[in-house]
Amino acid sequence: MSDGTDLLTAYDRQGHWCEMLGGDGAPAEHAAMVRNRLGRLTLSDLVRRAEIAERELYNLGITFTVYSERDVIDRILPFDVIPRIISPGDWDIIERGSKQRVAALNLFLHDVYHEGRIIKEGVVPAELIYGNAYYREQMRGVAVPHGSYVNVCGVDLVRDHLGRFKVLEDNARTPSGVSYVVENRHMMQRTFPDLMDEIGIRPVSDYGQKLLEAVAELAPSEVTDPQVVLLSPGVYNSAYFEHVFLAREMGVPLVEGSDLFVENDRVWMRTTAGKAPVHAIYRRIDDAFLDPEVFNPESLLGVPGIFGAYIKGNVGLANAVGTGCADDKAVYAYMPRIIRFYLDEEPILDNVETHICRERDGLAYTLANIENLVIKPVGESGGYGIVIGPRATREEIDDVRAKLTANPSNFISQPMIDLSVCPTLIDGMIEPRHVDLRPFVVTGQSSWVLPGGLTRVALRRGSLVVNSSQGGGSKDTWVLEP
Repeated sequence: MSDGTDLLTAYDRQGHWCEMLGGDGAPAEHAAMVRNRLGRLTLSDLVRRAEIAERELYNLGITFTVYSERDVIDRILPFDVIPRIISPGDWDIIERGSKQRVAALNLFLHDVYHEGRIIKEGVVPAELIYGNAYYREQMRGVAVPHGSYVNVCGVDLVRDHLGRFKVLEDNARTPSGVSYVVENRHMMQRTFPDLMDEIGIRPVSDYGQKLLEAVAELAPSEVTDPQVVLLSPGVYNSAYFEHVFLAREMGVPLVEGSDLFVENDRVWMRTTAGKAPVHAIYRRIDDAFLDPEVFNPESLLGVPGIFGAYIKGNVGLANAVGTGCADDKAVYAYMPRIIRFYLDEEPILDNVETHICRERDGLAYTLANIENLVIKPVGESGGYGIVIGPRATREEIDDVRAKLTANPSNFISQPMIDLSVCPTLIDGMIEPRHVDLRPFVVTGQSSWVLPGGLTRVALRRGSLVVNSSQGGGSKDTWVLEP
């Protein structure tokens, strides 16, 4: 059939909003050409090409690391070959909304480390910031280039049953996953050129250049040809593959703390030809391990004296030190208020409805409706610590109720969102699986959003948890040209 139902005949979106088909009364017309081309393939051909892609991922070493209590396991991130298609209109909303959030986050961070107006005016509670584990008192009064604290941000989005995009959280410290975005595209270009030909898909291959330009803009203003490096904790970090990948894409040295040293408040790199100056650093190492003279004295990963060079303006760091106090589920809950406070605008991308348990009404509502809500600890990431009320056991409900009562400030709650689905190849069959989306915003003097981002897919039937550490995979994300 011309509409592509040959391959999708048995596919049932099961009442969910589908990224390939749309929703009730709202068909995904923008995906018609892709559906048509998918319809020319046989299921056996799709399976064969998927197996080729999986072998390539293995041979290329495109992995992430899972840490368990007993093992450290390198795994291939599962890759599904049926792409997610985003219309130009939807992308316009995502792009503008993501830039708006990053602009507000940067103004918020400047404010909390300087005047603190938003705290003085009672919009955000003081203890939410000053009591945050990632707040850095050492950053008070420190000016950062262009007022840009969050140079790389991952904005996690979900689409609900009505097709509306909602923000699930902001990742403002060291968001990961962009390497999979680029590699997924390369994989599709190699294994499905016939599916992509003349579709008009916005490219993702210039991410490394855009990132390099933004980080270089953080270098001291008198430097005309800045040396940029990528600072990694090393080979044992779970995202080390991505560090190698990004350094190559940026065309910069990949270094560890032992490769750098500070002399006269300036950062230098050890090379075979002697020392070389370093002017800007894209760091994939947390604040706590960055400078043992200032933060954790036991850290062997950082560079002694680098924070002194940083606050004197002799080296740029992306992301800025102290951004973690904005990368928090409790601060996320205040983001609509933060956007209105600094930008005098309504949010382009709404938050998922969020109940703030540190506030009396939020806690009362959560305790009264705990079995219908998703309970999240504010400081966790990677899907850890989340309790999904409608799917939890009585023991889990009782446990989280006790934790909420004992420490309400540590939690937010949200309704269980019916996440959109995408056709996914599972055990030789095409079935719906829930997806989210992480667009990456790169900011120097201005902001740029990578067209598409990382689509994560929950590979277990019915699961809403898409994180790779919890068994999720990824898909290529195609943003169509206008």
